[in-house]
Order: sequence, then C-alpha cells, then structure tokens
Amino acid sequence: YGFPLGEPSFFTASASSLVMSWAQKDYMRAARTALIGANLNLKDVRQQVELDVALGYVQLDNDLKEIAALEQENSHAASLVEIEQDRVRAGVDPRIDELNAELTAAQVDEKRIQLGNDAEAMRQKLAHLTGLPATDLGTVSSSIPSAPAGNAMSSDDQRAVAANPGVAAAYATARAKWFTAFGDAKQNYRPLATFGAEYALFEETPGYTNYYKTFQYNNVELGVSITFPLFDATRRAKARESTADAAHAQADADAARDILSEQTSTMRGNVRELAAEQRVAQVQSEIAQEQLKAVETELTQGTGLPNARPVAPTQAEKAHIEERQYYVEMLEANLAVMKVELNLMRVTGQIDAWVGASLK
Repeated sequence: YGFPLGEPSFFTASASSLVMSWAQKDYMRAARTALIGANLNLKDVRQQVELDVALGYVQLDNDLKEIAALEQENSHAASLVEIEQDRVRAGVDPRIDELNAELTAAQVDEKRIQLGNDAEAMRQKLAHLTGLPATDLGTVSSSIPSAPAGNAMSSDDQRAVAANPGVAAAYATARAKWFTAFGDAKQNYRPLATFGAEYALFEETPGYTNYYKTFQYNNVELGVSITFPLFDATRRAKARESTADAAHAQADADAARDILSEQTSTMRGNVRELAAEQRVAQVQSEIAQEQLKAVETELTQGTGLPNARPVAPTQAEKAHIEERQYYVEMLEANLAVMKVELNLMRVTGQIDAWVGASLK
C-alpha cells in the first residue's frame, strides 16, 4: 500500500579497480619477496628432512656393524667364562678371574641389547620419514658417500651463510616486511584514487510506473573516488607498527646469520678434533688386530723361544675381546665424525649434492 518499497532490480553487476596508489608497488614487491621467502623455507625444511634421514640411516648402519662385532665379542666372552670356570675348578686361577670374565660377558651383552634397541628406534624413525616398512629395514654401507674433501678445512663462512636457505628465507621475510612498511608509510598524505561501476537491470512490477515519469530497464553508475588522508591517525599508527615489525624481522635475520656463522666455525673445529680422535681409534684397532695375530700365532705355533711360557687359552680369548672392543670404538669414532660432517653440510648448503651423490 502506498509508494513501492526497495528497488525493482532483477540483476546487478559491479566492478571496481585501483586507479592510483603510491603504496601499491611496494605491496606488490612485498608479495613477490614473501613468495621467495616461502620457497626458501620449503627448501630449508626439505634439507632438514634430508639430514634427518641421512643421520638415521648412518646411525642404523653403524648400529648394525657394532651389533655384528658385539655378537662376535659376546661369543669370545662366553668362551672366556667357560675357560675360567674350568681353571677355577682346577685350582689354577682364583675366583676373581672367573667373576671378571662374567662381568666382561655381561657388559658386552648389555651394550648389544642397547644397540639393538637403538637400531629398532632408527628403523622406526626411517620408516616414518620415508614411508618404508620398519620390519627388517637394513642398510647398504657402500651406498653412503663420503663427505666432500676439504669440507672441514673450508673457511668461507660468508658463502656458507649465503647458501643456507633458512638464513636466506629470514632475509627475504625481512625485505618483504620492509616493502610493506614502505607501502604503509606512503598511505599517509598521498592521494588514493579508485574507480567504481555498477549496472542494474530493473523489472517492471505493478505500481512502479505509476510513480516514475520515465522508467528505465537498464541503469548504469560510474564514479571515481579520490581520498586525501591528511589527518588519519590509524594509518600513521599502522605505518609505525609495520616499520617496527620490519626492524624486528631484520634483527632476527641478522641473529640467524650470526648464529649460523658461529655454529659453522664450531663444527669445523669439532670435525678437526673428531678426525684426530678417529685416527687414534683406527691406530688402536690396528694395534689390537696385530696383537691378536701374534697371540694366535703363538697359540698355534708356540713362541719359538726356549723355556718360554706357552700362551694360555684365556689370553687368546681376551685378545679377541680386546680387538673387537677397539673395533667398536673405531666405529663409534667414525660415526661421530660423520654426524658432524653431515650437520656441517646441512648448514653450508651441501647436503643436497651429498644426497644426490648417494642416489647415482
């Protein structure tokens, strides 16, 4: 009843666009830089996964080698216990020698169990990272490439920092926030122009033609809006917030760079120290092998010296146990060096090439 309410629009369409903005280019630069940072973060995560898989695989390979050596050591320890038991019953050796043999066997068995549990944990970890079944997951030692030659002695830390995708992503994020801050600052005291258009198709319903002299089916509006933000406190506060956020991101990136540089220097020193310990362990293992050969020769052929005391069977078993112990220590030294080298390759951006070498 009365004048028709609303508008008789049957179909409407609207469009708007930016005509002029001093800040828009900075916002576009911020978006592009943020995308670069996101891709670098993705690369950083991928390299971390590669490192986790490599460390798990190397650890599992070492565990399996140590378990095999400890099983041999355990066999010799069991033989030593039996020999000492016979010698104690015969009154040749005191009871303490038998107890020491039993202690050696128990320690070997304890370490073997620990390594078995660690190997199972590594299988579970690799299964989760790779999607392979954990059951009977083994390794191929020959598939593990050595670390790049001279990696530990390299001193080009600046290149290492630049090659690290995590640090590069942090700087890309900081640059993106600086661009955003520049854009927010340009929102103040600079005009902003936008264009708008709207089209509406009206329908002729009962009553409208009685109140309008001319009724139009097609209707169009066009307009340009120009804003001069002269006294906009909100925009000024937003610009200060963006600047502070960008400065914070820049400081975080600098801190990440400095931490990486310190870690790189520390790891290079650790590699040199562990390489020296590795060499000591290798020499000790070689000495133990030569001593074992000498004991076995004397046990089978005699000492070759008149009135020399013959080698007791317990000495041979102890030599076997000692040789296996030094061999396990050498494996542990090799693993320690490999772990540090892998982490060093991770922070210096060489882990991708190392993984690629293992796949050839």
